[in-house]
Amino acid sequence: MAKSTFSKSLVIVESRAKAKTINKYLGPDFEVKASMGHIRDLPSKGLNVDIENDFEPTYDIMPGKRRAVISLKAAAKKCDKLFLATDLDREGEAIAWHLSQVLGIPEEKTYRVIFNAITKSAIQRAFAEPGKLDMDKVMAQQARRILDRIVGYKISPLLWKKITRGLSAGRVQSVAVKMIVEREREIRRFKKEEFWLIPAVFTTDLQADYSRQWLDFITPKTENDNPPTLVEQSKWLLEHNAFKAELHKVGDEKFKASDKEEAHWIFGALKQARFKLADMETKETISRPSPPFITSTLQQTAANRLGFATKRTDRVAQQLYEGIDLGSMGHLGLITYMRTDSTHLSPEALNEARGYINTHLGSDYLPEKARIYAPKKTAQQAHEAVRPTDVDLTPADIKSFLTDEQSKLYDLVWRRFVACQMEPAKWDVTNLNIEAQISIGRCCYKTAGRVLVFDGFTKIWPTSSGEQRLPPMKAGQALAVVDIKAEQHFTKPPARYTEASLVKALEKEGIGRPSTYASIISTIQERRYVEQKDKKFSATDLGEVVTDKLNEYFPRIMDIAFTRHMEEQLDKIEEQHLDWLGVLRDFYGPFKENLDTAQDQMKHAKAEVTPSEYKCPKCGRQLVYRFGKNGKFLSCSAYPDCKFACPCDKEGKMLETKLSEHKCPVCGKPMVERNGRFGPFLGCSGYPDCKTILNLDKQGNVLPAKPPPEPTGIKCYKCKDGELVIRKSKKGPFLGCGRFPKCKTIISIKQLDNLKQLQSQGQWPPETIEQADQILGRKKAQKVKK
Repeated sequence: MAKSTFSKSLVIVESRAKAKTINKYLGPDFEVKASMGHIRDLPSKGLNVDIENDFEPTYDIMPGKRRAVISLKAAAKKCDKLFLATDLDREGEAIAWHLSQVLGIPEEKTYRVIFNAITKSAIQRAFAEPGKLDMDKVMAQQARRILDRIVGYKISPLLWKKITRGLSAGRVQSVAVKMIVEREREIRRFKKEEFWLIPAVFTTDLQADYSRQWLDFITPKTENDNPPTLVEQSKWLLEHNAFKAELHKVGDEKFKASDKEEAHWIFGALKQARFKLADMETKETISRPSPPFITSTLQQTAANRLGFATKRTDRVAQQLYEGIDLGSMGHLGLITYMRTDSTHLSPEALNEARGYINTHLGSDYLPEKARIYAPKKTAQQAHEAVRPTDVDLTPADIKSFLTDEQSKLYDLVWRRFVACQMEPAKWDVTNLNIEAQISIGRCCYKTAGRVLVFDGFTKIWPTSSGEQRLPPMKAGQALAVVDIKAEQHFTKPPARYTEASLVKALEKEGIGRPSTYASIISTIQERRYVEQKDKKFSATDLGEVVTDKLNEYFPRIMDIAFTRHMEEQLDKIEEQHLDWLGVLRDFYGPFKENLDTAQDQMKHAKAEVTPSEYKCPKCGRQLVYRFGKNGKFLSCSAYPDCKFACPCDKEGKMLETKLSEHKCPVCGKPMVERNGRFGPFLGCSGYPDCKTILNLDKQGNVLPAKPPPEPTGIKCYKCKDGELVIRKSKKGPFLGCGRFPKCKTIISIKQLDNLKQLQSQGQWPPETIEQADQILGRKKAQKVKK
């Protein structure tokens, strides 16, 4: 039989893991290759957008991707058809378009296949009905990329010039920072108010006195012990037929006490009161399951339940989507596409979930009809919610094939999906009114408790409840007091954002999209605009300064409503064929005006001062707040005549100089504790006359001083004045100019003996840099030779 000359069809996906999983579902007529993400983008140097010529972008092969492109081109030359199987969102569509442009396969031979799960049925269905590139999606992504490049490339150099080097601005990231800055300022402005509560613990056991037992139970035995948890307290109360209640009314007025005197006046009257259960009411309530996961709710729940950062959740979800090796079952994609804002579930998925519930949990847990969850207005209904691709692959069945973090996240997705199609949980909620007649009138305590009647979806998706269980009681019954006390409280400021609450806020405001939340949170931390402490975000001095500058000169970009409008415009390019060039033109006109104004009028941050409440300890004049490379600090208003300066905390309070036990190895003066951009260190108290510093390790111990650079006697070829010295870095020793930082010459340590010999022969230093490059065997010299 003659050998077939039929060419294979080429399939391109983003990653090797995805390629490996897909390859098993396609026959021998297909070759599956990975592009390893984006292959082409706007070059990092330069704007590369021709604004005058309809915002024409200039694309180039990305660094490190040339070998991949050569391989793909070679495979494309041999293929009969090209199937672009990148992710189904805008970014995936843009990758597919760039691949089609670079590989140059005729349009009639190029096909687009999309699927939201890497399963046999989904892959076969997608390849049975391939489509063409969605140019509206491509242009929406291109418009986003150009917008972000214009904002970043035009504003960032301005920030470098007016604040400090290394800063960046972003169309979305800057608004996210603004939200954190505004929350930080809300917290600073907050004035706490005092209020008092008079809680009580009651029991139905009239013959017993549990007061001493309760006090011993809730009081920590030592300073290092924690008080009992709410669960432990609830258990103790239930065992002693007891429950907690709060004072609700005194007379006909709702109880309210704003100071100790007022609270103790009422408390004194309550201490000897006789209490009874005035009335009780029990009614059934239900709690319904939450919708299946979308990107944001998956990130929020993984943060709250598992302690995962958004970036970690994205990474692990990507692994589960692209496929995991399950031994004899092969490489399988375990969840659907994880970047989605839709709660839609396919009919097949609904039937699978209902079948599993009926078979494994029983008909009592199965609703009469499948649950359909209403999507957001902006949700893309072509997408599905994040769900397991096969509900019969339970977390327990495949745990041995997964890493710990993969197992935890898969368990979360699987449980949420099954639970969303189950019956509600049913509770009996009992409300109690407890009364007593006292000298100042009738007082009323209120409390509630609930008992689970039917667990419903909570059988699969456990929910924690802080509500207590009540002992059996009837109206008119007398109650004994276990504990009653007056407690001082203060109102609390708004909570700082966590990763979960920030994602929720970004989603609520319409800022960013599912694929961008993780990168936004990562970028604003990398740029040192915000910092995380105890998993809560706070704005840095740098973040506040940048936000204020951008707010003043680029109000539209920093406006949350405008940012939301731009996201909606990008959606309309994709969904309603809105002209992408029109969107860019409408944006750029006002932006250019703001930019011109900022370049002319923006003052340097270091030139601006804010008065403080402090006086200079050296000359008595007022201290002012200034901004430096390490953030905000206090400085004398008489500078430069008086050079006093000291650090301050986030609230602007002066930090007292703490002397350490160490003496300066140079001048002998005491070393003081200081804080810099890289953490705490010791600095000489004689600064600025003596600038000696001692670095500290993580435990606060002084690290040994670095040895001084070792002289070599070899002349520097660049400046001709300095001599080369041997310095040490993390990568080992190297030769550098002794006049650093004025001269930044660097030469490999391997040249040391060679240069000593050349200098002794009068051949070093050479007259020109080109001659030096030639002697040192550098690439520049090779170009000169040619």
